[in-house]
Amino acid sequence: MTLSFTSLGLSEAIASQLEKLGFTTPTTIQSQAIPQLLGGRDVVGQSQTGTGKTAAFSLPILERIDFKKPVVQALILTPTRELAMQVTQAIRDLSGDRRLGILTVYGGQSIDMQIRRLQAGVPIVVGTPGRVIDLLNRGNLKLDQVNWLVLDEADEMLSMGFIDDVEKILKQVPVERQTAFFSATMPPVIRSLVNKFLRSPVTVTVDQPKAAPAMINQQVYFVPRGWTKAKALQPILELEDPESALIFVRTRKAAAELTNQLQGAGHSVDEYHGDLTQIQRERLLMRFRQSKVRWVVATDIAARGLDVDYLTHVINYDLPDSVENYIHRIGRTGRAGNTGTAISLIQPMERRKLQLIERRVRQTLKVCPIPTRAQIEGRYLQKLQAKVREALTGERMASFLPIVAQLGEEYDAHAIAAAALQMVYDQTRPAWLDSAEPDMPGQDRPSPPKPRLNRQSKTEVMPNR
Repeated sequence: MTLSFTSLGLSEAIASQLEKLGFTTPTTIQSQAIPQLLGGRDVVGQSQTGTGKTAAFSLPILERIDFKKPVVQALILTPTRELAMQVTQAIRDLSGDRRLGILTVYGGQSIDMQIRRLQAGVPIVVGTPGRVIDLLNRGNLKLDQVNWLVLDEADEMLSMGFIDDVEKILKQVPVERQTAFFSATMPPVIRSLVNKFLRSPVTVTVDQPKAAPAMINQQVYFVPRGWTKAKALQPILELEDPESALIFVRTRKAAAELTNQLQGAGHSVDEYHGDLTQIQRERLLMRFRQSKVRWVVATDIAARGLDVDYLTHVINYDLPDSVENYIHRIGRTGRAGNTGTAISLIQPMERRKLQLIERRVRQTLKVCPIPTRAQIEGRYLQKLQAKVREALTGERMASFLPIVAQLGEEYDAHAIAAAALQMVYDQTRPAWLDSAEPDMPGQDRPSPPKPRLNRQSKTEVMPNR
């Protein structure tokens, strides 16, 4: 029997709104957590990102909260401002009410504006621990009537050093409340918090994938000795030509440097890291979701809020420190029935990390050779052929036929077409290939010969082989 949202105890109004959003069947974490939360139980949810956990805790809150009561009744803590904004947007979408009484609080935004909203009265607050503590210390955030508390991505709170702040906040929330902790992993410190602050919690678990989802094609490229990662990445990107990609780096400096290099090569790419202002982050996120920028180079922490509906590629320019973080990264692609590609650049000293990843996902990752110059040239020829096919069905082609007719008096029609293609190809072919030829793998494989025209015979003359 297929579960429905109403069978979990949700109202027809909520179920109807979910149907408008395209959600008809609960995910595993939702089917386990929602009935428990609606039944008044504390919940510990262990699941990866992308399993629907935001809806799992948001829907019961939307059912039970009194939006006519202008006091904070639900507090949702997230490790980053990006995730806080993402959760806020998700709750608004799930409710169908854009004017919903919900406030997002985080650093980098005017605290005075947040204080004014609190004074006006809001039922739900979503925020980062640091800004919540600040508002509590100022006396502007009152938690005495909170009856719902959610800690989202608890393990990230721990890794980012926020656990002490989280504990301070938990101590100021009424004991008579419902609490939900969600975390991809359950390290001892998080388990200790659960034992201390949750009342007989129900644990719901979505099995951790022993292997990466089948919809994700995982590839590994070893960086040749003497090469930089940027040099190895360039031909990979040229061959893969991702429609949309997140490129993970370790530091803000690396993000800025790699972005500059890729932009210099003519790619649609931007950087996303902690040095950006909140306005810059929000603007980039909007451009990424609207496909106005194709690739984003990001650090792990900043990338928490960078979710798009269809991400074709995840690229580990720098490998993450933990295997779990690798799973988290690549899980951003291959969602909702779509296929995705996860690419990792591996340096010789990182073979041990690769072995740990393969042991975790229980499969040997496909090792690919760095694309050759000939492969990249062939890729551009394919793209050129596709563009020609598109042009042949267009209306503008007719305006160029008189030129072809004139040239046809001197040259063979095939030669004219080949010369036009050569001109277009030379203009679109990446210039860096010329400087890369001497030491790129496969550089002895020649690129397709360029035709030259014989005016007398109207035939194509190919270079001697």
